[in-house]
Amino acid sequence: MSRTSSEKDQEHRSEGLDRQIELLEGRRASKEEARAAGGLRGQKARSSAEKLLTRSMSGAIYVVVTLACVLCGPLATSVLIAAEAWLCCSEFFRICRMGGRMPNESLGLVAALLFPAAAYLHGLAACALVVLLLLVACACWYVFTPRANVADVAVTAFGPLYTSLCFVSLILVRKVDTGITGALVTLAIMFSIWVNDAFAYFVGSAIGSHKLAPRISPSKSVEGFVGGLVGSVLVWVLIALFVFEDLSVAGAVGLGLAVGAVSVFGDLFESRLKRGVGVKDSGNVLPGHGGLLDRSDSMLFGGTTALFLLYLGGLL
Repeated sequence: MSRTSSEKDQEHRSEGLDRQIELLEGRRASKEEARAAGGLRGQKARSSAEKLLTRSMSGAIYVVVTLACVLCGPLATSVLIAAEAWLCCSEFFRICRMGGRMPNESLGLVAALLFPAAAYLHGLAACALVVLLLLVACACWYVFTPRANVADVAVTAFGPLYTSLCFVSLILVRKVDTGITGALVTLAIMFSIWVNDAFAYFVGSAIGSHKLAPRISPSKSVEGFVGGLVGSVLVWVLIALFVFEDLSVAGAVGLGLAVGAVSVFGDLFESRLKRGVGVKDSGNVLPGHGGLLDRSDSMLFGGTTALFLLYLGGLL
């Protein structure tokens, strides 16, 4: 018997359904590899949101702790800087070890703690004494340790000078005035560098097209660099207008330009260190940001620049 029209229609519908199922299964199989690697659009969006939340939370905690310590006074600021300098020095030595160097970490980390203590107790003169003691200790280690070479001695001495001596600039600024004015000037240095980083990121992301240092930091652009300088200058001008009466607007513009520019090169310097050993972050102490040295690289050079310019300008 021949099949009825309804049976034929049902057979066609069944075949069409089978083809749809095969197509869906094929599409699902084609996405399985991307799904396993987290490459689907929904997975990427969720991952980006989680990273942003983590970065924001850890950054907020870092800022709140910093604000609290600076506002509390020179002692709290010194304790904070000592802890950060020690961690930064430890991360620097980690990068050196990955590059094949063998620094004397005991000498370097002790010096990293001594610089903040010396700055708080007796100022820059005591820091100079710590520099001398560090160099003498490194020389003695080199003389009496056959396995040590000059490169190991160099990174042992440079580590605390870079990560701690530069950091104590903030302590020295905070000590000049133990009241609210000293706190605001110290925070102005920090905020100008943070704002410089933020403006550089947003401007560079929006209109950046000319690479600043493509071999070291491909994401940095000339447009972002200029945008960061504008942010830094803005902070210093506001400080000159409402906080630091002895600072002229012209002087604030000069400070903003100098501190902003040098802080960028501090960032590039640390990026060059990491690129030399093939690592993305100096550590993982700050979720979403990497290591503390990643967070402080701009502050080390920028803060030191601000200290000397304020001192040479007779403002400290």
